[in-house]
Amino acid sequence: MDEEKRKKQKKTKKPTNQILILILLILSLVACGFDVYNIFLLNSIEDLIRYIVIGLIIVIELFFLIKTILIFRNKKKTRHRVLVTFMILTIILNTALGAVIFYGYGLISKVNKKYVTYSSSLVVKSTNEANSPKDLDNAKIGMIKDKKSPEGYIIPKEVIKEKKLEDENDIKKYDDYSAMISDLYNDKIDAMFISSDYVTMYSAIPEFENIATDTKVIHKKSKEMLKTSDSDNKSTGKSLKEPFTILLMGIDSVDEGLSKNAVANGDSLILITFNPKTLSATMLSIPRDSYVPIACFSDKAENKITHAAWYGTDCMMETIENYFGVTIDYYAKINFKGLVHLVDSVGGIDVEVPGNLCTDDSNRTKIVCINEGKQHLNGEEALVLARNRKQLQNGDLDRGQNQQIVIQALVNKIKNISNVKKFTEILKTISNNLDTNFTTTQILSFYNIGKDIIKKSLAKDDADLISIQQLYLQGTGQMIYDERMKMVLWDYVPNKSSKKDIREAMDINLGKKKHKNVKKLKFSINKPYEKEIIGYGPYKTAFAYDLVPNFVGYSEAVARSIASRYGIKVSFTGSGGTVVSQSAPANKRVDKLPSGTVTLRLSGASSKSSNTTTQPKESTTQQAQPKEEETKEVEQEKPKVDCTKTPDDPS
Repeated sequence: MDEEKRKKQKKTKKPTNQILILILLILSLVACGFDVYNIFLLNSIEDLIRYIVIGLIIVIELFFLIKTILIFRNKKKTRHRVLVTFMILTIILNTALGAVIFYGYGLISKVNKKYVTYSSSLVVKSTNEANSPKDLDNAKIGMIKDKKSPEGYIIPKEVIKEKKLEDENDIKKYDDYSAMISDLYNDKIDAMFISSDYVTMYSAIPEFENIATDTKVIHKKSKEMLKTSDSDNKSTGKSLKEPFTILLMGIDSVDEGLSKNAVANGDSLILITFNPKTLSATMLSIPRDSYVPIACFSDKAENKITHAAWYGTDCMMETIENYFGVTIDYYAKINFKGLVHLVDSVGGIDVEVPGNLCTDDSNRTKIVCINEGKQHLNGEEALVLARNRKQLQNGDLDRGQNQQIVIQALVNKIKNISNVKKFTEILKTISNNLDTNFTTTQILSFYNIGKDIIKKSLAKDDADLISIQQLYLQGTGQMIYDERMKMVLWDYVPNKSSKKDIREAMDINLGKKKHKNVKKLKFSINKPYEKEIIGYGPYKTAFAYDLVPNFVGYSEAVARSIASRYGIKVSFTGSGGTVVSQSAPANKRVDKLPSGTVTLRLSGASSKSSNTTTQPKESTTQQAQPKEEETKEVEQEKPKVDCTKTPDDPS
C-alpha cells in the first residue's frame, strides 16, 4: 500500500519539476531580453564591452534552453536542483542589472524636462478694491505682446476669455514686464498679468522691494505645457568629442525642483568652454548687473543681463551669444536648492573660504555662517559661498569667482564616488533640480570624458581633474537711468578690452585660434605664484557712458558751465532764478536724447524760451555711438565711478 503511494508521488513530482524548469526558462528569457534592451541604451559605452556582456548573457540563456530541451527528452527524470538554483540566480541578476540601468536611464532622461508647469497671476495694487476678475470694470489690464510667452500671453488670453475680461475692460499690451510694472505703480493701468513668481523676480529692485505688500493677486492659473524654449531646437547637436560651450544658469528659488521655475532671475551665469581632447576649460562668471543689449527687447536696448532671464532661457542664451560672439551649444539650469542637495550627495566639498561669510539658508528661514580658511562645507554652507556677495569687497564680481571655486571642488569630488548608491543619489538630485537641452544620449556620452578624467586622477592623486582657466569681465559701475522702469539703476559697464581678451581665450580653448606661446617668463622666489585670470587687467582705459547731469538747483550760468563741461546742448525757458526742472532725467544716456538737447526751466517769471544753447566743446565731446561702441574711453588716471563697490541696488 505504501509502495503504491510512493509511486503516485513520483508520478506527480516528475511533471511538476519539468513545469518549474519551463517557467524558470521563460522568466530567464524575459529577464535576458530586458537586460539586453537596457544595455543597448548605453550606446556611449564601447561596443566591444557591451557585445561581450550581451554575448555572455545569451550564451547562458542558450545553455538553459538546451538543458531544458534535454530534460524534456530524457525519460529518466531528476529534480535538477543545481540547474534550478542557477536559473533563479541568473533571473535575479539580470533583472537587477536591467532595473538599475532602466532606473538610471530614466533619471538621466528627466534632466531634459519636456513639460513645465507655467503659472500666471492677475495682479492689482493692494489699495485696489478688486478681489477677483469679476470686480474689474472699465479697467486697464496689462499683458505681454509676445504670443510665445506662456505666462505673459498664452495663459492670460485663456483667463481673459474664461472671465470675459475683454467685454468691459481695455487690454493694453507691452513689450516688456518692467514697463508694465512701472505703469501699474504709476496708476497708468489697473491690473496686469505676470508670472506668479513675480515677487521673487522683482523684489530685488529697490523701487519694487515691497512689491509683495504693494500688490495682491486676484486670480492665478497654472498650466502644464510642453517647454516653450526653442533652445532644444537651437542646440547645435555638436558631438561631445569635440570642443563645446555650455551656459550654467543658477536660479534663486525656494521651491524644490525646476518643473515650475521656467522663468526666474538669472542670479548666476557661468559661461564655460570645454575641450574634451585636452580636458581643459575656460570659466567666465558674468556679473548679473552687466549692462548689455538684451536680445528679446524690441530695440535690443541695454539693460542688466539678469533681466534677460525674465523672458526665458532663449532670451538669455541669445543675449550672451550676441554680446560675446560665441555659439552656446548647450545650457544647464539649476536652482540653488539643487546645489545644496548636490553638494550633500557627494559628501561635501573642501574649499578655501576667502573670509567670514553669512547668508540666509536655501529656505530663507535662518542664517548660515562659514569661516575663513580651508573648510569642509556641506550643502547649505556651500550655498553661502556661492550666493553671498554683500560681504565681499567686489560684490557680484567676487561672488562669481567663488562660484567657480565651488564648481571646481564639485568636479574634483567625482574621484571619490565609489558606490552605486551614492551615484544613484547624485543622479536623482540632478534629475530633480537640473534642466538642460542635452539629450539623454549626449549625457551618456560623458562616459568617455569620465574615463579620461579617472585616468588623470589615478595618475596623480592631488591633480585637478579638469584644467580650468578662470576668466574675469572687467568693467565700470555707473548709475544709469532705465528707460523702461523710469528709474536710475546701478549697472556694470564691461570693459571692451577685457571682453576681447575673454573671447580670445575661449576661441583658443575651442580650437578656433592657436595658442600664443609665452616667450618670456617672470619669476621671483620672494613672490608667491598667482594663477593668471584672463580679462582682469589692468587696462589703460575704462569705459563709461556720457550721462545727463542733474541741473536742478543751479543758476543759468552754472548750468551752462556744467553743460559745456559734459558736452551737452542745453536751452532754457523762463529767466532768472535757478533750474527747477529739465526735459531729460538725470543720468539718462546722452546718446538717448531724442533732440540732442536738454531743455531747462528756470524759476523766473518769463516763459519765453531762450534761443541760446550751449554747444559741446570739440575737445571734450565724445558722443556715444549706437551699438557695442556706445561707450567712451576714459583714461584710468581720471576720476571715475568705483566699480569695486556695489551699491545697495541688488537688482
